[in-house]
Amino acid sequence: MRIGELARRTGVSERSLRYYEKQGLLSADRTGGGQREYPEAAVDRVIRIQELFAAGLHSRKIAQLLPCMRDADGGPSEIADAKLVGDLRGERERIDRMITDLIRSREVLDDVIDAASRH
Repeated sequence: MRIGELARRTGVSERSLRYYEKQGLLSADRTGGGQREYPEAAVDRVIRIQELFAAGLHSRKIAQLLPCMRDADGGPSEIADAKLVGDLRGERERIDRMITDLIRSREVLDDVIDAASRH
């Protein structure tokens, strides 16, 4: 499929898809005219990339993780190893810290809202 169709099917801009390719997160074959041709599996790959970005991972970390993940279900591939598990645990701990900070911020905001509502 061409880049426009992949963008439409995933809700990701063509610019982002080009960025993913530049970062080594996504690959495409080229037609004789130089246009990108993506396989059907690229849809799952882009969705996985979006999920990892949404979790707060940066492109270098995603590039390390993607080869260890299956696109269709996100499960580990045969090459997943103890280092990957350690990296993923570290990322989960980072996300947990962010969640704790967000909850604390929400509690402060709730206090301000309560105080302002009494006036």
